Amino acid sequence: MRKSEFSNQVASLRPTLKTFTRKFTTDREESQDLVQDTILKALTYCTKFRENTNLKGWLFTIMRNTYINNYRKTQRAQTSHDTTKELYHLNVEDHHTFNRPESSLEFKEVWQNVHNIKDELLIPFKMYTSGYKYNEISDHLKIPIGTVKNRIFHARKEIQKKLVGYN
Repeated sequence: MRKSEFSNQVASLRPTLKTFTRKFTTDREESQDLVQDTILKALTYCTKFRENTNLKGWLFTIMRNTYINNYRKTQRAQTSHDTTKELYHLNVEDHHTFNRPESSLEFKEVWQNVHNIKDELLIPFKMYTSGYKYNEISDHLKIPIGTVKNRIFHARKEIQKKLVGYN
């Protein structure tokens, strides 16, 4: 297939590609960018297209992979990195689910239930959710790593029991 013929076939599938973007995004501009990136990659790598292959399927695969790669790139950009020597902080950006946790009654009730579990379970659980690793908790509390994992597991179970109404 000649390059001009290939280009015409790809261009004719533009509306189909636009419709397919709805699977990934509802944002109009992001959708247009995705279609353009897909067409650009298809035209750039037209030599990799094999005759008697489903062109639409090939383009959909390019689009899906482009979307996934862009998504991963965005996620990496949102990740903050811990620069402390001990690596105590969790390496994920903090996104709150409450607008104002300190004024939210539900938030207070949940944390009140969390704080009502035994200290021997609560301390390792809070350390773990704050970003400490199992071995760091084990060293800090001077207990075996298996005990740390066990206490965190039981803390979760106890918290789940207390939060039955919040599911």
